[in-house]
Amino acid sequence: MEVDDVPLDDKAKRMRDLLSSFYTLDHSMSSPDTSSSSKYTTLDAINTTSFDPDQYMHLLVHKSNLEGLLQKHVEMAAEIKNLDTDLQMLVYENYNKFISATDTIKQMKSNIVSMEANMEQLLEKIMSVQCRSDGVNTSLFEKREHIEKLHRTRNLLRKVQFIYDLPARLGKCIKSEAYADAVKFYTGAMPIFKAYGDSSFQDCKRASEEAVTIIIKNLQGKLFSDSESIQARAEAAVLLKQLDFPVDSLKVKLLEKLEQSVAGLQLKIEDIGNASVDSNDTSTDSVPATAHETSVREFAEAIRAYRVIFPDSEMQLTKLAQDLVSRHFETTEQYIKTQIWSANLLGVLRIIWRDVLLMDDVLHEAALSDYSLEPARVAVKLYVSNKFSHLLSRISDALTKAHTRQKDKGEEYSLQVALEGGKKAVLQGSMDVLLDFRQLLDDNLGLLVKLKDLIIDWVQEEFQDFFRALDGHFLLLSGKNSSAMQDQGLTEGIQDDKVLAGLVLVLAQVSIFIEQNAILRITEEIATSFSGGGARGYEYGPAFVPGEICRIFHSAGEKFLHIYINLRTQRISVLLKKRFTTPNWVKHKEPREVHMFVDLFLQELEVIRSEVKQILPEGIRRHRRADSNGSTASSRSNPLREEKLSRSNTQRARSQLLETHLAKLFKQKVEIFTKVEFTQESVVTTLVKLCLKSLQEFVRLQTFNRSGFQQIQLDIQFLRTTLKEMAEDEAAVDFLLDEVIVAAAERCLDPIPLEPAILDKLIQAKLAKTKEQNPNSL
Repeated sequence: MEVDDVPLDDKAKRMRDLLSSFYTLDHSMSSPDTSSSSKYTTLDAINTTSFDPDQYMHLLVHKSNLEGLLQKHVEMAAEIKNLDTDLQMLVYENYNKFISATDTIKQMKSNIVSMEANMEQLLEKIMSVQCRSDGVNTSLFEKREHIEKLHRTRNLLRKVQFIYDLPARLGKCIKSEAYADAVKFYTGAMPIFKAYGDSSFQDCKRASEEAVTIIIKNLQGKLFSDSESIQARAEAAVLLKQLDFPVDSLKVKLLEKLEQSVAGLQLKIEDIGNASVDSNDTSTDSVPATAHETSVREFAEAIRAYRVIFPDSEMQLTKLAQDLVSRHFETTEQYIKTQIWSANLLGVLRIIWRDVLLMDDVLHEAALSDYSLEPARVAVKLYVSNKFSHLLSRISDALTKAHTRQKDKGEEYSLQVALEGGKKAVLQGSMDVLLDFRQLLDDNLGLLVKLKDLIIDWVQEEFQDFFRALDGHFLLLSGKNSSAMQDQGLTEGIQDDKVLAGLVLVLAQVSIFIEQNAILRITEEIATSFSGGGARGYEYGPAFVPGEICRIFHSAGEKFLHIYINLRTQRISVLLKKRFTTPNWVKHKEPREVHMFVDLFLQELEVIRSEVKQILPEGIRRHRRADSNGSTASSRSNPLREEKLSRSNTQRARSQLLETHLAKLFKQKVEIFTKVEFTQESVVTTLVKLCLKSLQEFVRLQTFNRSGFQQIQLDIQFLRTTLKEMAEDEAAVDFLLDEVIVAAAERCLDPIPLEPAILDKLIQAKLAKTKEQNPNSL
């Protein structure tokens, strides 16, 4: 952040200086210490008030060359142009602001003057209205009392009229099937019928009872109709009871109807899709009611009605409510299994919790909130496990299908793309998973509040198990178990050796990334949002152990790096084996040029260098030396050694050469094969050493004539410069190259080397030919 703030401060200072220069302000206030530091003028003092152009030019000429002066001239010209433009814009902007401010002040002044006059007029009108209102209230006081008496009389007449109109009203309600209104009208008139039904309203009572008989019959039909909703049947039962109809005999049949309706209320996938994803909105009235919510409300009202009608039906109703909750969680588990990554568990639990609260209001004795805790625990545990399973598949797809995606786009396989995809899948995928789980913890839903400690423990445990499983999955991807890869469908996109070797190198880097970066970020997030827990018991130790995961992936990174080296070494060994087993070395012709196997060998090494350059960092090149420092290579190429080689056709010389070779090999064995590091140079050097060691072993298995030995000498000498440039350990490369030549001399019938002039001529011809074919190669 400090680096980013410097340009902004410089720009602010430059704009302030421009304003000061334009308005001729006192510069001494902005730079009080410039006079004291003027004698220490530097190239950065050009923006100060004590700037001395002669001294600045003198300093600039002494510190810069001609090219630097020209560059400084171009920069200053551009800066002057920018300063002129900025100054002009500042003048324009400030002038426009002054004009705008003047106009605004004038307009405010005129508006305030007119406003005062309007306020005085408004006050006068309010006082006039108040006086007239008081006069009206005084004049109407007596008439208001008379009107109230007339109103009471009118209400009494309306009640009498209602009794006379009741039979007709009941008939209209029967025709429109408004049975609730009919029952309300009839029950409202019952007190009058009991008091005056045998005298004044005898005919009205008889007609009303006939209409009620028809209503009871129709309500019975509605009660047992399968086409009617739960709410309609419950309403019919309530109305029958209000009419004093004996409904206890209908209890068993009514409860059977209610039980059959539970299957239709089970939560469906489409209902889950309409769940709100807003974790902050826990109210049930802020979103429109869905069809499912409407049905559950009807079911709750039916339970309420049945409890009123059948007070002893509490046990049966409790069983029905619990069965509905169990069905809800069965659907939830199916939804989690089918929508692993996009599953909105929070929205589903809100739907279920809303249903539980609706039924708790009408059936509190069932304790559905406690009953739903166990199936909710199972669902959340399944959700957490499936999230990590999908994350594992997501990481696998990012690594194994990168080659296929790039091939479809017509691009070359880039290990960098696969590596970045793998890193992003691991880190971003883990962060996404933690974000989903944190939403569960942050929500104040009753079910989740009770499961908070369990959720924290599950997240930590599953993360620990996930990284253990990821290590095993990486091992499968490295090709260690081909049959298991085929069983799990992991062979897509890694069908050739090149892609497999590159994937193994990517796995090594991803493992190191997990050890050094991902685990640290995940640990910080867990410590921030998932601390606490303890439901699993402290005697079992911490659920999430970052140190163990780091150790696993540190070991995995080294293991995959060695697997990559072995894969590449095996591929080159096949090339070397073909080179040395195909020709008849005893009848080999005189060498005319460097053999083409050298080009193939270098091409394979170049492919390896290209791969490691994509994703491995550069290291510090070590073991650099000159050829004259008395190393193994120089000891092999001195005149005494050449003379010894020329006389090695005797058995005694051959024996001495072998003894010397074996002694030096064992002496420098530890120095040659050192630990492989995660750098480009270390991996390439190790591969070069192993390939040269394989080359030496293949040479030991052959018998050469003089021409064959000279061909080996020519090929190795051409390789010497190139391989020493590739590898960081020149001494070891020199040693192994000399070992190949010595091994060829030991297996040669007449080991007379090429003359240096001829050797140099053939090498130069090969270099010229290579440069002509590929000008950028050298």
